[in-house]
Amino acid sequence: MAFIIGDLSLQLGRLCTGLPHGFDVDDGIRDIPEINKGLDLNLLEGDILETKEKSALLGDQYRWESPVPYVLNEDLDINAKGVILRAFEQFRLKSCIDFKPRDSEEYYISVEKKDGCYSYVGKRFNNGQILSIGAGCGTVSVVEHEFLHALGFYHEQSRYDRDDHVTIVWENIETGREHSFNKYSEHQITTQGTPYDYTSVMHYGKDYFTNGNGPTIITKFPEFQDVIGQRLDMSFYDVVELNKLYKCNASTSFLDHCSFDNESLCEMSVCSHSSLGWERVTNVAGGPHSDHTYLGSESQGAVKKQPVNVNVFFLCFLSSVGFFMHLSTVNGQKGDRAKLDTRAMTPSRDCKVQCLQFFHYHSGSESDQLNIWIREFDNEADPNGTRRLMGQITGPPANYWQLHNVPLNATKRFQVEFESRKGAGSSTGGFSVDDINLSETECPHIWQIRNFEELLTSSSPGTYIYSPRYYSPEGYGYQVFLVLQREYFSIYVRLVSGDYDDQLQWPCPWRQVTFLLLDQNPHIQQRMSHQRSLTTDPTYISGGVFYWDNPRKVGTPIVMNNETVYVNGGLGYRYFMYQKDLSNRAFVKGGDIFLLLSMQDISGLLQKDTVPCPSVPEQNFMGSPEDQADEGPCVERIK
Repeated sequence: MAFIIGDLSLQLGRLCTGLPHGFDVDDGIRDIPEINKGLDLNLLEGDILETKEKSALLGDQYRWESPVPYVLNEDLDINAKGVILRAFEQFRLKSCIDFKPRDSEEYYISVEKKDGCYSYVGKRFNNGQILSIGAGCGTVSVVEHEFLHALGFYHEQSRYDRDDHVTIVWENIETGREHSFNKYSEHQITTQGTPYDYTSVMHYGKDYFTNGNGPTIITKFPEFQDVIGQRLDMSFYDVVELNKLYKCNASTSFLDHCSFDNESLCEMSVCSHSSLGWERVTNVAGGPHSDHTYLGSESQGAVKKQPVNVNVFFLCFLSSVGFFMHLSTVNGQKGDRAKLDTRAMTPSRDCKVQCLQFFHYHSGSESDQLNIWIREFDNEADPNGTRRLMGQITGPPANYWQLHNVPLNATKRFQVEFESRKGAGSSTGGFSVDDINLSETECPHIWQIRNFEELLTSSSPGTYIYSPRYYSPEGYGYQVFLVLQREYFSIYVRLVSGDYDDQLQWPCPWRQVTFLLLDQNPHIQQRMSHQRSLTTDPTYISGGVFYWDNPRKVGTPIVMNNETVYVNGGLGYRYFMYQKDLSNRAFVKGGDIFLLLSMQDISGLLQKDTVPCPSVPEQNFMGSPEDQADEGPCVERIK
C-alpha cells in the first residue's frame, strides 16, 4: 500500500495545506481473503494448506520446539523479511515462543514468496514446511496470523463454541465458500480454556467471503461487530492460548512493567538524601491532575461495561482512580535529590540492548533534573555495583504527559534508578512518572502530536503535519509527515540533509522505516499498536534520478528551524489509519497520539536471515550530575 508523493517544493511548516497528493500503489487496504482471492489455491478457510492427514491437532507431535527454526527464502522481498523479523520480536515480547535461523534441523519453517498468504496448521512436514508471505502480505499482523497457524492455531470463529458468540449468515456467503465457516468439535481442537476472543488476530472480519448481500458474521454483542477481523497485533488471549499450548510463560525480551496501581510499587524502592522524596499519589496541585494509565478514561468516575467471558478490547478499569509516582521540588534546596529504584534484572538476549520507556510529567523548575541511571552488579556479592548515567530530562515544564525512551546497554545484572534533583529557581510542581516498561529491544524515536483528534476533525482536508528531523543510527536524516483527511490520515517519510551526509553511502541502501501508532495501553505486552514498514531501494529511479540519493544532490531546499535543508520526495501509506478506528484501542489519550519511528539497516538480510545487533548511541548530558558521590542503591522499600 506504499505510494510516492511528488517533490515538495513549498516551505516546510508544522501545519500547511495544498501540497500535492500521491497515488496508491496497491489500491488501498486488503486483508488475507482479498489477497488470496482468485489465486486458485484450494485453501481451507481462505489461508490454510490442507494435508492428506485429517487427524486432530491435539497431540504434542504437532508442536514445535522453541526456538522455532526458520529460513527466509531468497525470493522474499527484503521489506517483507524485515517485517517478519519485527513479527518475531512481537512473539518474543508477548509470548514464550522464540525463533532462530535454521542450522541443520530437520523440521523448520520455510518462509517463501508464493502467490498469497497461507500456512499449514501445526508442525506437519520436515525438510522445510512452507509458509507463504506473498505480495500484500508484508504486515506484522498478517505474518503473526500465518505463524500462529503454523504454531497450531485455527481461526477463532472455527471454535466449537462459536455459536454462543457469533451468528454465521449463511445466505450472505459467496457460493462455494461455505466450507470456510466450518467449525471444529472439542475432540478436534483445543482452546486451552480461553474465552471466545472477538479481538483475536485469528478472527475473520464481518464481511469475509460475502456475496455482497451483507455481513457473513454478526457478533452477539453489537459493540464488537466492527472489532472482529482486527489486523493490529496478537491479542491478550491469543498470547494466553499460545503460552498454554506450549506449556511455557516466560517472555524472551520483556523485563519489567509498573503502573503503580498497588502499594507494592512493583518491587521498586525509594530513598532520599534530602527532604525530598518520591510519593505514590493520585494527583498533584501543580499537575498532573490524573495518572497516565487512566488519562481521559471513563475510570475517572465510571467503568466501561463489557460482556462476561469476552476479552476486553478496550481498557476495562477495575479502579476508579489511578496512581503515579511524584517527586515535589516545591520545597528544599538546590541539589536536593531522591531516588526511585527498580528491582534488579538480568538481560538474557545475545544482543545486550534494552529500552526503558515511561511517561513523565514535568511541572517543576526549568533547571530541575530527572536523571536515569543504570547500576550493574558484578555478582551477588557486589552490594553497590557500578552506575552509569543513561538519560536526562530537564528544561521548560509542560502541562501534559510525555513519553520518553532511554536506550540502555546493560551486559550483566542491573537495576534502573530514577533520580530527581532540585534545580535553582522556584517550582510549583516537580517530576511525575507512570506506566514504566522495560524490554530487551531497541528504542525508536518518539513523535507526540498534541490534540490530534481535534486536528483530524477540524483541519481542512489535505493539511500536512511535519515531524522534527530524526537520524538513523548511521546518521541518515529523515522526516515523517502526515496528511490529514476527515475520515483517515496518510503517513510518509522523506530523506532530509543532515550533519553526516558526507560520511554516508548513497543512494541510501536498504533502510527499513517503520511507522508505529502507539496503543497507549499501560502494559507493553498488552498493546495492540498499528504499524507499517517500507524499505529504501538504492536502485530505484524516478524522474531520471535515484529516488533515495543524497538530498543535497537531488532534493529541494526548504527552511527547517531557521536552517536551509534539502528534502527528497516522500514514500508512505495513504490509508494508514481511519478516524473510526482510532477508538478501537487507546491510540488517543488526553487528545494526543504517539508515533514511534525507526530507520533500521536491514541490508544484512540480502545474505543472511538475521540482522546485526543494534548499538546504543553515546549521549552528552547538560549539567552532568557526576559530581555527587554515589551512595549506592536504595535498600528500604515503602510498602
